[in-house]
Amino acid sequence: MKLFHLALSGHAHRARLFLSLVGAPCDIVEVDFAAGAHKAPDFLKLNAFGQVPVLVDGDTVVPDSNAILVYVAKVLGRTDWLPEDPAGAARVQRWLSVAAGPIAFGPAAARLITLFGAAFDAAEVIARAHLILGRIEAELGGRSWIAADRPTIADVALYSYIAAAPEGNVDLAPYAEVRAWLARVEALPGFVPLPESPVGLRAA
Repeated sequence: MKLFHLALSGHAHRARLFLSLVGAPCDIVEVDFAAGAHKAPDFLKLNAFGQVPVLVDGDTVVPDSNAILVYVAKVLGRTDWLPEDPAGAARVQRWLSVAAGPIAFGPAAARLITLFGAAFDAAEVIARAHLILGRIEAELGGRSWIAADRPTIADVALYSYIAAAPEGNVDLAPYAEVRAWLARVEALPGFVPLPESPVGLRAA
């Protein structure tokens, strides 16, 4: 497998993290966004949206981080990470949708402001971040993992941008359950961190 990747991208990180957690050998190819490599014709053949991550597995090309999580789990038969039963699969899918929606438009967007100068309204996206963090805090009350009694790709999908939320000036201090969950993810064998950036609440 080959993963087209950007070190600062939480989307790319979730794909790389899952590959590492399941011990799947993978060549990491850093895409030079500053040089416009994501807009080059060869890359656009892999993903017409010009986004990372993209997984290439033989003749199969899988763009989109959540799609990569599903693909890897299915290819490797990892039903521990992606349940086969309808109710279990639906619980995981619910949180993949949260990762693609409220997480992307909350903590991920807040981080894009401080890291890349994105033209979002900071107060608005930080408020969205706290709204979804409050809901996840309540969901985690009395349980260790978000969608099952063990870690699943739902936890992987949520992890990166929540862990990096302070870089977008989103304080995690009020969310004890979320912080304990982050620590559980970080304690999993094969965990690889998202590189920290000195912006937002992490600014020197």
